[in-house]
This record gives sequence, C-alpha cells and structure tokens, in this order.
Amino acid sequence: MKFFKDIIFILVIVLLTLVGKTLKAANYFSFQQTTQKTDTTRKAGNKEDAPDKVQYAADDSTITDKKTGMVYLYGNAKVSSDGFELQADYIRYDSKNEIIFASGVRNKNGKYAGRPIFKSGLEGNAIADSLYYDNVTKTGVIHGVYTAQEGGFFSGGKAKVQPDNEVHIKGQVFSTCNLPHPHFGIFITRGIATERQIITGPVYLKIEDIPMPLGLPFGFFPKPNKKASGFILPTPNQDQTRGFSLNGGGYYKAFNDYFDGRVLTNVYTNGSYDLSLMSQYLKRYKYNGGVNLSYSSTRNGLEGTPEYKPQINFNISWQHAQNALARPGSTFSASVNAGTSSYYTTTAANGSYDIGAIAQNTMSSSIAYGKVFGDGRFNLTAALSHSQETQAKTISLTLPQVSLNMSTLNPFESKSNLGPKRWYEKIAVGYSMQASNTVNTKEDLLFDKGGLKRFKNGVSHSIPINMAFNLLNYFNFNANANYSEKWYFQTVNQRKFLGVDSVALDTVNGFKRAGEYNIGMSMSTKIYGRKQFTNFGNIKGISHVITPNFSFSYKPDFSAKKYGYYKELKYYENDIRPGRSQLIDGKPILDYRGKPLMYSIFDGSQFGGPSAGEQANLSFSLENNVELKVKSKKDTTNAGEKKIPIIQGLSFSGTYNFVAPVKKLSPIGFSGRSQFTDKLGFNFSGTFSPYLVENILNTNTGIYQLNESDSYVFSEGKLPRLTNFSFSFDYSFNPEALKKRNQNMDALKNQPANQGRTPEQIAELEAISRDPNAFVDFNVPWNFAFSYSFNYSNALSSRTTKNISNTLNFNGDVSLTPKWKIQFQSGWDFKAKNISHTSFSIYRDLHCWNLNASWIPFGTYASYSVTIQVKEAILQDLKLSKRKGYYTKY
Repeated sequence: MKFFKDIIFILVIVLLTLVGKTLKAANYFSFQQTTQKTDTTRKAGNKEDAPDKVQYAADDSTITDKKTGMVYLYGNAKVSSDGFELQADYIRYDSKNEIIFASGVRNKNGKYAGRPIFKSGLEGNAIADSLYYDNVTKTGVIHGVYTAQEGGFFSGGKAKVQPDNEVHIKGQVFSTCNLPHPHFGIFITRGIATERQIITGPVYLKIEDIPMPLGLPFGFFPKPNKKASGFILPTPNQDQTRGFSLNGGGYYKAFNDYFDGRVLTNVYTNGSYDLSLMSQYLKRYKYNGGVNLSYSSTRNGLEGTPEYKPQINFNISWQHAQNALARPGSTFSASVNAGTSSYYTTTAANGSYDIGAIAQNTMSSSIAYGKVFGDGRFNLTAALSHSQETQAKTISLTLPQVSLNMSTLNPFESKSNLGPKRWYEKIAVGYSMQASNTVNTKEDLLFDKGGLKRFKNGVSHSIPINMAFNLLNYFNFNANANYSEKWYFQTVNQRKFLGVDSVALDTVNGFKRAGEYNIGMSMSTKIYGRKQFTNFGNIKGISHVITPNFSFSYKPDFSAKKYGYYKELKYYENDIRPGRSQLIDGKPILDYRGKPLMYSIFDGSQFGGPSAGEQANLSFSLENNVELKVKSKKDTTNAGEKKIPIIQGLSFSGTYNFVAPVKKLSPIGFSGRSQFTDKLGFNFSGTFSPYLVENILNTNTGIYQLNESDSYVFSEGKLPRLTNFSFSFDYSFNPEALKKRNQNMDALKNQPANQGRTPEQIAELEAISRDPNAFVDFNVPWNFAFSYSFNYSNALSSRTTKNISNTLNFNGDVSLTPKWKIQFQSGWDFKAKNISHTSFSIYRDLHCWNLNASWIPFGTYASYSVTIQVKEAILQDLKLSKRKGYYTKY
C-alpha cells in the first residue's frame, strides 16, 4: 500500500511538472502553417479580394477536368500560392472554389507514403496525414499534423484554422520525442489556440500509448513573444537520510532580455532545506555571466540526537567574462567559488550528488581587472583572490594584489635607427612592481576580534638591465644586472626559549625597506650531430642536439650587520609575553659548525627578504634531444620517412658557489621526457647529491647526528647519491577515442560562457571539467587508459629518511551495443595497499529518454543512484530517480 501511495504521489508531481514545463514549448508553437491574417473590413467583391494565383506541377501526371474545374496531380505534386507551399504524392485542386486537398498514397507494399509537407510564411515545415485548404478565406483543416517547434514536437489529432485566426485543436500530443508516433507525450484532448494563448480541456500524460491514471481538467498557457516569468514546479525525490523531498521548486523572473533571476528550494521531510538565488545576464558583444547564492540548513540523524541539530552552510559563486572587443586595452573577469568548507559535503553538492564537487579539497576565487596604457608600454592588473582548504578549514585572502609592468626599452638607442647598433644601444631596461595584502588563517578566526590585523602587506620593485650580443656567430651572450627593493610595514623579532623547542615571533610595526642587487653574465649555444645510415634496417639516421648554458652571477652577503636585515638568534627566558622575557646571557646561538644562527627580520613577509651569504655562482645546464629517422609506409608527405623522438629535454643542471664557506657545489638536478608512440609517453626527474653522509657532532646538543658533510663522494670513488626521483607515464589503448573525447570537450568549453545553457547543463559541463571520464560518447566503441606515477626520496640515504609512494589509476568505457555503454574508473594505492576511489556507470540511450546508473561500491563516498529522464532540456524535470547518499549511516 505504501509503495502504491508513493507511485501516486510521484505521478501527480511529474504531471504537474510536465504541464508547467510545456508552457515554454507553447510559447514557441503556432498552428499558423496554413493561415494568413485576413482583413475582415474589406467588402466581398473587391478586386483585391481575389484569391492568390495558384501554381502547380507534378512529376507523374496532371489531369484537368475543364467542366468541373478540378485538377488532379499525381507523383511528387507541388502547389504554391502567395506565402503557401504544399508538396504531396496526391493533390486535388478545385480551381472554381479555390479549395486544395492533399494526402499521401498507399504504395505497392501497403505503406502510406508521400504525406503532405506544407509551409506557410516563416513558420517552417510541417507534415500531415491529409489537409484541406481554402485559398480564398485562408482557412483549413489539418489531420495528423507533425511539426517541430523549439525543442518539442506536436503530432497527431486534428487542427482547424478559423477565419479569425483561431486554431481549434483536438487529440494532439506534445512531446520531445522526434518520432511521428512518439514514445511519450502530453495528450491534449481539445483546445483553442490564439496568437497570445492556448486554452485546453482535459490533458494527461501518455507513455507508450498508455494513459496515466491522473490528469488535469483544463489548462491555460500564455504565449508571450518574450521571456515570461512564472513559478517553477518541483521534482519529487527521496533521500534515505533526509526523507522525501521536493527539489528545484521556486520562481523565475525575466526582468528583460538581458537579465533574469530565479529562486529555487529543496525541501526535505526531516526539516532540512536548501535555498538558492541564481541570476544570469548577457550583453551581446559586451559581457556575460551568472551569480549563484546558496544557503543550506541540514539535519542528519534522528530527532533528539546531536546530529539532528541544523548545520548551517552557504556558498557564493560568480562567473563573469568580458568580450575581448568590448573595451580594447582593458579586461575584467571574475571566477568566484567561496563559502563554508562543509557546504558541498553536507548538502551533497546542493542535491546534485556530484562526487567531483563533493570530494574537492580546495575552493578558489579571483576577480581581476587589467589595463594597458602608455601606447602599450605599461600593463596594470589588479586582482582580489581567495583560496580555501576544505579539510583543514583554512582560508587565504588577497585583498588586493596589484601588478604594474613596463615593457623593456632601450634608453640609449639612436632615434634614426640606421646602420648596425653600437654596444650601448643594446642596453635594455625594464621595470615591474607588485603589491599585495594577504591573510592566512582559520575560517572561524577570520572575522574574530583582531582577525583583520593578521593581514600582511608589502610592495616589491624590480629593475632588470641587460645587454644581449653575439660572438663569432655561434655564441649568444647576455650581460645583466638587477636591482630589487621591497617595502614592508611590519618586521619580526625572534626569541628562542632555552630548553624549549619553540621560538616566539614579535611583530614590530613600522616602515622598513629591503634592497638587494646582483650582476651576471650568461652564454648559450647549440651543438648539432647527425649520422645517416644506408644499411641499418628501417633506421635512416639519427640526430643529436646539445644545448649547453653557462652563467655567472655575483651577489654580496646581505646578512652583514651593516645592512640591518639579519639578527643573531639568542636565548630568552621562557615567557611568551612580549617585553617580559629577558636575555639570558646575550650570547648568540651557534649551529653545528660553531657559527652564529641568523634570522631575517623579514621572515614570513609577502615577498621575503634579501638572501643571506655572499654568492659568486657559476651555473650550468646541459640539454639533450635525440631523434631517430625511420622508414614509414604511412607517412607519404616526408618521402616516406618519420621522426621518432627518443629523448626529449634530457637536462642536467647545477651551481657552484666560489665563495661559499661549505658545500660549494649544489645538488645536480636532472629531468627528461619521451614520447615513443601515440599511446605511450613518460616523464622523469630527480636530484643527485655530491656529498657524503657522515655522523657529525652537533655543538649545541653534544650528540653525533647523521648529516651531509662537506666531503665529496668522489673522494671515496663513489658516484653522487640519488636523493629524489619521480617517474610517471600514461597509456591509452585507443588514442583516437581519447583524442575525439578531448575534441568534444574543447568544443563544449569554447562555447560562449553560459550562453543559452540551463543551470543543469552548466553543472554537467563543470562536472566534465572536473572529471573528463564523465563525458559519454556513444560513437566511441571502447577505450581503456591508465596512468602510473612513482616518487622516491631519501635525503640521507638511510632507512629512516627513505620514502616511496606510487599510484596507479585507470579508466575506460565500452559500448556493448550502439545504445548501451559502461564506464569505470579505479586505481591502486600502493602505500595503503588498497583499491582507490572506484566507480561504475551504465548508460542506456532510450531514444528520447536516458537511463543512467552510477555506483561507488566502497570507500568514503560509497553510494548509488539510478535515474531515468527525458533528454531534452525543455522537459528536463520529467525524471524518476532512486539514490542512496554517501553520508547515509543507517
């Protein structure tokens, strides 16, 4: 009995929703294919009342009866008059009474073919079983009409066009199914359609010609020629935690052709509710965007338990895009996604159950303005940004960040610019400035007392100077100098407590500048090596390109006392209150080498402070690219030869500091990539340390500790130690399927932002952006791809510092038939020795309906859902779904 009540409840809501949604279709539908407006003020007999001249033709035969004035047309017959065109296999034209009849004929197989196709004015084509048309009164009767109207189809029944432009209809069906005999639809028993409205008698839902047991006694549908405001009927749903619900109900307001708004609610029987205020705006050739404000009160658990207490959450999203030609030289954009960290998990992504949105770990926003001025030489950008970490519930705000950049100029360049440039004319100068004001804190502390005092701010200036020249046609040199200066309004003092492993940071207000500079010279060239083969199988040749780079730079020691940027770290009494703890002995703390520990008064500042230590660095890098040239029968554009990149960007780099007291040579980094085939490519990188690991005495603790020494591994005949290594690759068994999916996704994303899309379609596109596997293409028969990543680190080459992590992810899909598709994604967590996030999806194309089922069998987000719904957006709320939420615990 309860199940039967649920069915009745769902049918009532679905029918109400369907009728409400049909309003939109009615706005576009018109029965005026066979009529033109008639001026009833004219008197009969006027010359201008004469019927329009009728022209006719037929492919098979034309028979004319001169006595009766009847004309019979057979085989692809055509009749046209002013504003009216008709085509059918059989047409009968009464030239005396100006009456036209058209119908199809039975072919030799007994199939009714050659139905009338008619067009009137700008209304488009329509198909009918048969029709009568009066060329004098411009009225007619249509049987079995079938016409497409803006996302929907009207078919069947009878329509009679009256002289006053009214259309009387009987027994017609409206559906989004494009078949002449639709799978489902709204059955209109009878009605009257005028230019501004449709009034119907009883209407009800039919599925596979089976009438549903409930209906409405009458209906009234306005037909405005512009956007119409009105109520949005909800969709019934069921949640095992929050109970039965009505989702998506509310009100839509069309303010004008460029701006609208809607208020939507989700109401649950356990007392939970969601409220959303959405608006979209569009100014053609100027800008477009949308705003969404969401508020939620969620109850979980049983009444009387702590879980039943309402959980309040909110979310704000805003998307704005400016047309590139709207205001040349200036841009404005916005992408905002902010709110409480638990909004998506608590509300199940506002009732959408989108796992990609629910499982996201970060939220970020950016509002940016840009301006180019000074004949294009200066570029100013200003931005407000925010980021949230949903697990730790931390938030970072930048209010604002300003950047001013000047393109390089040659101050000594001759105005005539004739002849070769002198060396001083090649000197180029640039300028850049950055200013920001940021805070990093917990969500619940942001607006507490003193929360806004946590903002850190600063201004950074940079003036680069360089001069490029070529030597011996093969060597590219660049001499450079750079001066940077930071402005801060806060600095810090550090106090180390004896016997406690903690440091107190005291903020000191007041303006402080920090300037630093460096000079340098760099050189680069390319070395080419080629070898051709004549008798080496399919290999025709090999090429090797070596790109060496050398640079030297010098920077003084800005930790010297004369600059005032660094202070010695000293022990204080254990009292964290500023000004209360006193120095113990005034002596600096020493490191394991017996040198005083120094700290920067700009620690933790926006742009950092000048670096410590004198530097005279010789930096070097060596990049290698190796290609094979092989025979290829498929490639006919390059004389049947194909190049295969064996090694791409294999580089080694490092730095040697001549004035460093210890460890003059930096770790040696390496990286590279390769793409052997269209299906397989990999990347790798790592670091070698040239120093030995030894037990070194810590002068502070008197304990020997394992650490890097200043001795090279070469002194003991050893190779450098591998301290870091990462490796990753991906493989697709069907690269064409992956390429096609990416092309389809790019086509969707390149459409004008949100233009002509419903909120549901926008949400689906965002889900595809987060998870490309969500894109379903029934034209791709199968696809399987996997990716693997490996990371190794061991700073001191011991078991205690060794760390290995690797992951394997795979996804794919297969079309069992042209209408069935199965998708899956999973992986293996080697560290946890467990299967990672796994999901299965089944899709069934039911012509005008879609059936999809998704299942997450285990894990934090274990859940399932089954939904059957109409494809077209105009009836998108006609659906039936069953789901079990991931947060259901009982």
